[in-house]
Amino acid sequence: MKKFKGIGLLLLANILIFVTLSITFTVLADFVLPSFGIDLRGSFVQQDLLWAFVIGFGGAFISLAFSKRMARAMLDCYQLTQPRTQAEHLIYETVQKIAQRLQITMPEVWVYEASDPNAFATGPSKNNSMVAVSTGLLHNLKEDEVRAVLAHEMGHVYNGDMFTTTVLAGLMNTFVYFISRWVYRNLAERNAALAFGAYIFLQIILSFLAMIPISWFSRRREFAADRFAANTVGKDSMISALQAIDRWVNQTQFQYGTEDALATMKISGQSQSFMQLFATHPPIEDRVAALQQLPR
Repeated sequence: MKKFKGIGLLLLANILIFVTLSITFTVLADFVLPSFGIDLRGSFVQQDLLWAFVIGFGGAFISLAFSKRMARAMLDCYQLTQPRTQAEHLIYETVQKIAQRLQITMPEVWVYEASDPNAFATGPSKNNSMVAVSTGLLHNLKEDEVRAVLAHEMGHVYNGDMFTTTVLAGLMNTFVYFISRWVYRNLAERNAALAFGAYIFLQIILSFLAMIPISWFSRRREFAADRFAANTVGKDSMISALQAIDRWVNQTQFQYGTEDALATMKISGQSQSFMQLFATHPPIEDRVAALQQLPR
């Protein structure tokens, strides 16, 4: 979990919270309350779409509201408020200057322990956000490359990518809940246990399939954040940063003979295979190619 980026964490949290809410609601409405003589099942037949909307968007926005807290809970991290080292000054001052230029509230700045060069931004809004940087990023990238990565993450903050991803996730949740409830209702009259089992199965499977369009949207936003960084610190710095990360990934895979299964949620992305459908980040070679086409 510690290797996932902000949007990856948000999507996973959204799935867990949404599935929990929807299953809890079904158990209460169809099993617990009827045992106490409170039968709400009939009254909701025509309102499943409304409840799908409420639970779907509710799960998505709960995950967004707690995104900073969840990210901190999953990381061995500390907040920068009074930078002491040169690296800490670099991170803090870069975020501070970009925030001042954009006229937004400065995000919280955190550093977390991880060997892989990574960074992410999360938070409910551009004026209530955090930017986190791994120690691996500081150890493996030059100063101008670190600035470029930070500018990229600030692009996510300023563009409101976490919020727009949440809205899309809420929409997909709505369809997942509605389809699952429709199947459940059609099976419940014949076999309640089978219906509930099918309901849970569909919730989980459809929730992961719903990540395909959400991940596609996330990949589009990565290109936009790259352009933001190119306009802020120069495209050469952003290209250099991506290439440095790519070298680290390739070297690590060569040394250990393994491929990081979590790369779909990280800066590096994946260039091929079925998992590309679930990648929140495009392959680095595609990002570099897009940056090279930008005017200098």
